Amino acid sequence: MGIDLESSLDSLKGVGEKTKQTFQKAGIENLRDLITHYPRNYECFEAPKQISSLQEGEVAAVAAQPLSPLATRYIRGLSISTVLCSDGSDSLVVTWFNMPFLKNQIRSGVTYVFRGRIKAKGQRLLMEQPAVFHVEQYNGLCGAMRPVYSLVKGLTSQMVQKAVRQVLAQKSLLQDYLPEEYRARYELSEYNFSIEQIHFPKDHHAMLLARKRLVFDEFFFFILQLRSLKSVREKSESHFHIQPSKRTTQLIEHLPYTLTGAQMRVWRSIEEELQGSSVMARLIQGDVGSGKTIVSILALIMAADSGYQGALMVPTEVLARQHYDSICELTRQNGFPFETVLLTGSMTAKQKREAYEKIASGEASIIVGTHALIQEKVVYHSLALVITDEQHRFGVRQREMLSLKGETPHTIVMSATPIPRTLAVILYGDLDISVINEMPSNRLPIKNCVVNTGYRKKSYEFIRKQVEEGHQAYVICPMVEESEAIEAENVVEYTEVLRNELPPGIVVEYLHGKMKPSMKNEIMNRFLLNEIQVLVSTTVVEVGVNVPNATVMMIENAERFGLAQLHQLRGRVGRGSAQSYCIFLHAMDGKQIKERLDILCKSNDGFEIANRDMQLRGPGDLFGVRQSGMLDFTLADIYTDAAILQQANEAANEILKEDPQLQLPKHQRLKAHFELLIRHQDDHLNL
Repeated sequence: MGIDLESSLDSLKGVGEKTKQTFQKAGIENLRDLITHYPRNYECFEAPKQISSLQEGEVAAVAAQPLSPLATRYIRGLSISTVLCSDGSDSLVVTWFNMPFLKNQIRSGVTYVFRGRIKAKGQRLLMEQPAVFHVEQYNGLCGAMRPVYSLVKGLTSQMVQKAVRQVLAQKSLLQDYLPEEYRARYELSEYNFSIEQIHFPKDHHAMLLARKRLVFDEFFFFILQLRSLKSVREKSESHFHIQPSKRTTQLIEHLPYTLTGAQMRVWRSIEEELQGSSVMARLIQGDVGSGKTIVSILALIMAADSGYQGALMVPTEVLARQHYDSICELTRQNGFPFETVLLTGSMTAKQKREAYEKIASGEASIIVGTHALIQEKVVYHSLALVITDEQHRFGVRQREMLSLKGETPHTIVMSATPIPRTLAVILYGDLDISVINEMPSNRLPIKNCVVNTGYRKKSYEFIRKQVEEGHQAYVICPMVEESEAIEAENVVEYTEVLRNELPPGIVVEYLHGKMKPSMKNEIMNRFLLNEIQVLVSTTVVEVGVNVPNATVMMIENAERFGLAQLHQLRGRVGRGSAQSYCIFLHAMDGKQIKERLDILCKSNDGFEIANRDMQLRGPGDLFGVRQSGMLDFTLADIYTDAAILQQANEAANEILKEDPQLQLPKHQRLKAHFELLIRHQDDHLNL
């Protein structure tokens, strides 16, 4: 008998109200959320290396002796304990912050195993904040894979491990819902085994088996959702009588630039479909900066000119505000009689109420906002067109919920994620695909360089010169250390370093995902207004705002990102008339790393880069080199797992062809699980 995975977390021993609330901050509401809160990485305890073979950027263990007692000094209340260690091959400086008690625990002349990340300071390597083990203790850990989870303040990996172990101890979680023939055909492990081995793998092979099965499931259910969306749409006739609009022609003629051939081709196909008898469902794919937004604005104007409403949903409040301002400006300049309203989560209750009233009465023709557009309180008057920008930031269910606000409205989905066409056909299976494959003629190609950390000082100097010429710069840091505020600590620390390196007149600020939305909005707005010259950020700027004045993108530890994501980050610059530059800094050397990053130097074409990324990725890249937030997936990566995606698509097509409603007895468990997942998504969207 399986356990009830919908049970609350406080059904676990040792989880009281306070601990439950801490888990909830991480999005873990019940036991199902807990067991699907997969590790983001594993700590692998490998045999100690010789100090002489260490490389900057790697996490390694060394068996070495302190050559003297620890020396502790204090700077502004921060204790820094340092010791020089040697293993006979070379020496290494080891440093700890705020751990003065180690002075009494680590003795000179005794061999310990120190495990941590290697950093460089001038010509010297050092290890900061390592874990310390006795040799026998470390030997007992060798070969083990300890899960490392994404955390929030107050939640530790140990707390998650302990809770997950309690659930797994109850053995069978549920009967496998995937038909046996598909598990055999695609060599997929059993579900309960997979959940146990993804959290606590007995070895690397078991983890890969578990991951393959869970990745298959993610893709499979995603595709089932797409198919159900498609079947609804295919049966739908358009209820809207949208007419050709002279105002769209006027807008095109009065733009301060000429639309590219690709933009015009895509616009003509949308214009034709909006007038047709069937409901349009179209994906516009195009590189960052290729001009997808103006095409979507033309569609909104066309719908409004026929007396209907159009909604544009974007992933961030700052981006929503920017789109809102530009649409208001375009309609004002051209004398169009359409009212545009903005709707975001941080607006006051009064502002929201006024927006709701204008939307419900039909006074507002164009509605721009974040996922606030799909909240229950929003009632549309005559929603004929729904546009979702940066689709990979929204789930299929969110897109569907916005569509359900109208009477099967036309849908446009925009994506700057460069996905090879073979995969796009599967991932956007409910949509027809249009590609904008030309860049505006006024855009200068970005100049790129791939360098190691020895060029960091020169890069800072280059940023200083660009700022002095009136431009701005982004510096991207990856999430690396396991800590209770992973992103924040890295970025805050780096910001301090950069403030010391650059002249005092240059304003350097940071941005990371753990900040409150209001603070993120404030920082991005200040950057937009050039009140901040250098923005140090995690990948949250990937879906950012248009800052034409930003000319430098510097990416630290570039080897930790997928090529497609690096290309998207690079797309934050090169949006104005000035020459822009991208500096890819890699901390780990190696022929393969440089070869991979050099692809970005040779091409600014996102689709070519995505294809190369797909060819280059292998099982060794499962962790560390991942796309960020790609589509709905937790474990799955469309590049590394392209073959599994194609298998899941094949299986879904076969099952639905035989049994479209999943009514056969052999598909009952599958159907029940699918319906439960949909309910689960809805619950999370309503939180």
